[in-house]
Amino acid sequence: MKINVRVMNELKKNKKAEWPSLPYEEWKDTLDTLHMWMQIVGKIKLKLDPFLNQWWEVAFYVNAQGITTGRIYFDAKTFEIEFNFIYHYISIKVSDGRKIIIPMKPCCVSKFYKEFTVALKSLGIDVEIYTMPVEFVNPIDFMKDNTHCSYDSKYVTRWWQIILQINLIFDRFRTPFRGKSSPVQFYWGFFDLNSSRFSGKKAQPPKMDGIMGKIMRYAENEENFAFGFWPGDEKFPFPAFYSYIYPPPKGLENINLKSEIAAFDKKLSEYILLYEDVIKSANPEKEIENFLQVTYIESAKLAGWDTEALKGESP
Repeated sequence: MKINVRVMNELKKNKKAEWPSLPYEEWKDTLDTLHMWMQIVGKIKLKLDPFLNQWWEVAFYVNAQGITTGRIYFDAKTFEIEFNFIYHYISIKVSDGRKIIIPMKPCCVSKFYKEFTVALKSLGIDVEIYTMPVEFVNPIDFMKDNTHCSYDSKYVTRWWQIILQINLIFDRFRTPFRGKSSPVQFYWGFFDLNSSRFSGKKAQPPKMDGIMGKIMRYAENEENFAFGFWPGDEKFPFPAFYSYIYPPPKGLENINLKSEIAAFDKKLSEYILLYEDVIKSANPEKEIENFLQVTYIESAKLAGWDTEALKGESP
């Protein structure tokens, strides 16, 4: 495969400056377009894969060159869809050896939906999905969306490089926990990299209408501490780390976060650590690790978790 010199130079720069800036306003059009493309692919996985607790089966995973769906089952075959963020293409690989490549470039969601659906059908994969986006402000039906058409490969590569590094930090944070915890996963609905720890006790999900009610019914049916990173959206236009505990105990907003840049956001009911503040700190990785550890320990204690019993050992 021919190497894209511009992309390789960008990767080299990012290697030197490990935490590059990711201003939401500069790539929000690309972000929204990519978000919609990934929701289309995600809904395929949602439709076909068997349910797993807390919707774990729908998640994607960060890999060495982008993000993958992992295995998806259809009839007697298995396939995988990968977003390659170095060479900027989508690959559909089938267990019978066939493969289709779709270049990622400026393209309206409606056109992408049509091309992607045709590609799947050519491989014998015919799936109907719900074509309205979820967890997105002012959603437009995929088949009618001629609004989101941008694709700036430079920012997409930068974002992916950032979450690749964050994924490792999150993986390390999972190590000393012996209870049930999710893998570090990418959720295409909210467009966030996420993981959760569980106390082992059941919880009453929040009552919500429509699709979100169904999502929450199985997402928040156990006590959990969730943490993640998302690049921002119209309602919160800043890339940020977040954490929260469900159900939220009293006094949550009064926890001492032991940080000058982390805070509790009352509107979101979450702990927030802005990415741009993190990368200005003397040790970004330490700031992230401290944020995760302090918010977990303090909120879990407030919620009555047995944090000592949930401690694990590292080899």
